[in-house]
Amino acid sequence: ENGLDYEACLVAQCDALVDALTRQKAKLLTKVTKEREHKLKVVWDQINHCTLKLRQSTGLMEYCLEVIKENDPSGFLQISDALIKRVQVSQEQWVKGALEPKVSAEFDLTLDSEPLLQSIHQLDFIQMKFPVTVPPVPLLQLEKCCTRNNSVTLAWRMPPLSHNPVEGYILELDDGDGGQFREVYVGKETLCTIDGLHFNSTYNARVKAFNSSGVGPYSKTVILQTSDVAWFTFDPSSAHRDIVLSNDNQTATCNSYDDRVVLGTAAFSKGVHYWELHVDRYDNHPDPAFGIARINVVKDMMLGKDDKAWAMYVDNNRSWFMHCNSHTNRTEGGVSKGATVGVLLDLNKHSLTFYINGQQQGPPAFENVEGVFMPALSLNRNVQVSLLQLS
Repeated sequence: ENGLDYEACLVAQCDALVDALTRQKAKLLTKVTKEREHKLKVVWDQINHCTLKLRQSTGLMEYCLEVIKENDPSGFLQISDALIKRVQVSQEQWVKGALEPKVSAEFDLTLDSEPLLQSIHQLDFIQMKFPVTVPPVPLLQLEKCCTRNNSVTLAWRMPPLSHNPVEGYILELDDGDGGQFREVYVGKETLCTIDGLHFNSTYNARVKAFNSSGVGPYSKTVILQTSDVAWFTFDPSSAHRDIVLSNDNQTATCNSYDDRVVLGTAAFSKGVHYWELHVDRYDNHPDPAFGIARINVVKDMMLGKDDKAWAMYVDNNRSWFMHCNSHTNRTEGGVSKGATVGVLLDLNKHSLTFYINGQQQGPPAFENVEGVFMPALSLNRNVQVSLLQLS
């Protein structure tokens, strides 16, 4: 009974292949018919064109015969030159290929059926069957796992001779403080980079595979240590198009008289971080702004005018703190060429403080700042600023 059922299944599979081939044959025949109709149309268009030209030439010849019969020599001489030119033009139009075939009688269609024939001849039964179960344990490729600043990159692969299909992977990471694991990636790739982690933290990572039968077991856990200190530059990929970076992306200026924003390449979520910026050029008393911002900050206006940035903007005499376009704490003391602006982001106390030439500028600028922040700067073409140091 099982044999009969299998025979019926085999017949159905082969019939499906034959039906597919029959449908494809009909499609190919339709293409041949369309090609033939196209060629015939071109030929008929040429025939009609030649017929029209022949009628015009016949009329010209009949007119020429009538002119030759003209008994008035002076009248003949008056029109003979123009008539000769008309005849020459008519002759040239025929010579320019009016009678040459516009299409070939051959069909420029080639059907290569050899690969399909080979596949049909190789059609056979698969003798070995494996029951589909959950995927095995993925193998973490430790030589490809690494950290950079506060981002980690993990790579893995399936073990050799694994017959169970894999539809995707689930990568999990703990909170960097020995807490619970959370999903950070689900997909088919075997390489993943996670950004925006805590500095000076130890993370545990693990991965598992899944298919239609379920989720497989976890891999071994790999331990990754993020950097103690943040090292960053200005980020060309997210900067406003008017921003000009140089000096290995450590110096920024601008092509526009309007203020434009550029971010740093690091993201901070906890810890204490301090960086300084050197004012290389300061012309016509502009108002550069220094501070922190979310990744989605508006980049075509001064830093701090939207709710995604916290900044201090400063001229040559005084400074103001700004967030949500609210200006507070006007403080005497500005910047000039050669000045140094320091930014202290203390995420343990959730505060932001600014310094000019090593001296604190006003009170702590902002408190209760929480989340993930990136170093930020806005400036126009009258200012050039370089990243001096960070810690």
